[in-house]
Amino acid sequence: MRILLAEDEKELSKALVAILKHNHYSVDAVYDGQEALDYGLLENYDVIILDIMMPKLSGLEVLDKFRKSGIATPVLLLTAKTEVEDRITGLDLGADDYLGKPFAMGELLARVRAMTRRQSEFTPNLMETGNVRLDKSSFELSTEKASFRLGNKEFQMMEMLMGNQKRLISTEQFMERIWGNEAEAEINVVWVYISYLRKKLAALEADVEIKVVRGVGYTLEERI
Repeated sequence: MRILLAEDEKELSKALVAILKHNHYSVDAVYDGQEALDYGLLENYDVIILDIMMPKLSGLEVLDKFRKSGIATPVLLLTAKTEVEDRITGLDLGADDYLGKPFAMGELLARVRAMTRRQSEFTPNLMETGNVRLDKSSFELSTEKASFRLGNKEFQMMEMLMGNQKRLISTEQFMERIWGNEAEAEINVVWVYISYLRKKLAALEADVEIKVVRGVGYTLEERI
């Protein structure tokens, strides 16, 4: 399960990330509303946790933009105890739940589990683009001809590409989202993994391909 956590209090954010990762969630942590919006529009998350009071854009503004963009990912709002009106506004804007600060970590985990259970009832684990399918539970990339089980980083790259078809994704975006703080990773590793995926798509006789815009990024488009 992948979670986007937007919390500008860095010490609290670090504590939440540690707890969530310990409970086997994959977490991207951001510290202002604009970053939260950028990440949420580009990536596919299972849950988004938004603090209401953040720099640049508030959690409510980010939530509003998500819903207007058609993003239906469950959203949990973190609110101060006194922000009753903000809670009401958040629910009206499409938030799925809210949690007042301060809160117990166990309660946060329980809320996340409840939201992911509800999400799994109506969100398929299968992504489809053209004749290509990506199974998010088994990491399997397939067509009617054959299938491959992708490694973790291959899967994450393919998920980003399929979730943003015809939208350019830069090398830097891949590096930031997938390799993160792996200091030993060099930027050319992105091209290596792109090459792996292109060969697998060709072997599957996919009707989509990964196109390269030199110096700009990569995009998944129909094969001509």
